[in-house]
Amino acid sequence: MSGRGFTLPIQEVRAAGLTAWLVEDHAIPVVALSWSWRGGAALDPEGQEGTAGMAAALLTEGAGPLGAVAFADALRDAAIGLTFSAGRDSFDGGFRTLADALPEAVRLARLAMAEPRLDEDAVERVRARAMAAARRTLETPRGQAGRAFWAHAFPAHPAGRQSGGTEESLAGVTIPALRAALDRQIHREGLLIGAAGAITPARLAEAMEALFAPLPPGAPPALPPLPPFRPFGQEVIGLASPQSAVVFGQDGLPVRDPEWEAAQVALRVLAGGGFTSRLMQAVRERRGLAYGIGAGLSVLFGHAVIAGSVATENARVAETLAVLREEWALMAANGPSEAELADAVAFLTGSMPLQFSDSRRIADTLVAMRQNGRPLDWLEGRAARLAALTRGRVAAVSARLLRPETLSAVVAGQPVGL
Repeated sequence: MSGRGFTLPIQEVRAAGLTAWLVEDHAIPVVALSWSWRGGAALDPEGQEGTAGMAAALLTEGAGPLGAVAFADALRDAAIGLTFSAGRDSFDGGFRTLADALPEAVRLARLAMAEPRLDEDAVERVRARAMAAARRTLETPRGQAGRAFWAHAFPAHPAGRQSGGTEESLAGVTIPALRAALDRQIHREGLLIGAAGAITPARLAEAMEALFAPLPPGAPPALPPLPPFRPFGQEVIGLASPQSAVVFGQDGLPVRDPEWEAAQVALRVLAGGGFTSRLMQAVRERRGLAYGIGAGLSVLFGHAVIAGSVATENARVAETLAVLREEWALMAANGPSEAELADAVAFLTGSMPLQFSDSRRIADTLVAMRQNGRPLDWLEGRAARLAALTRGRVAAVSARLLRPETLSAVVAGQPVGL
């Protein structure tokens, strides 16, 4: 990336039939490698939600001849941070390690993917942790509202399910189901790879051969396309609580939409600008209705949904929603002012380098760029593209993107007057 004196040269490295993006930097002897497949929770069979998340967690709970404790000791002794996770539509892995320990990091990561043990005691430990997390999520009004929001918006699609699973679904996950999930997911093809730090292209190619070439051929199954967001108006979940939590949103736009950055600017002005955003000014500063309110683009299945949240006293929920809808409509009708546009562009341009504060964040960002179909030079031209945005162009995007009649909300609590 270039802009304001900041550069991030990205190299392409090919090995094992795969392509990785690399940002090489030898200032600190640390290497980060991130990789991702399509899939994750989207591939969980109905009724087995949470299987992919459990399977991902179990990859570092013992592999090959190493039980959970021995595997953890091997990682600790070499100061390797190895993680796996399952998102709504992706299954991700990665490590961060000292450059001298790269061969050991590759060995342990390969062992985790190729020979996971799934020992019964480890499965039960991970299950208990996952069930506790699922229970905590639904113990709060915010968790209840979020779960219902996505279920209403995408009722017949994996995007509408609780991706981490429920206590009921997690309780029924078997070891054969976990192995089946890993067999579906972990393949040599379909991998998106990002790397950063003290590693040359030649050494990265060697690591890719050692890490990914032994994986089974083929690719994970294709994901079901995301259907249109289903506007559902307003839903109330009755919960005994002094406050109500509100999750609101509407359809967004494809991640490859040519007006992606103009949409980011519009949402920065409306809902994502901290104390300067219109929603914060209208809801908190002028009326004192809530401590905070915000919204942004939530990307899943190659599409972005606008999603936001706010919490307020039960007696003030109706007023808060009325103000939210009013500001949404004003932004759709008029777009930003010149001053708001300038502030949003300055923030988005100036904050970009903060995404690259360490090697793991850089590697993760490179993978995210590839997931979103960005070209190799996308970062390099971003500052110029933002600077070229005009008020009229962002206003036009606001009118196309923000549709007050489809803005939908779930309220969890005891709201007065709803």
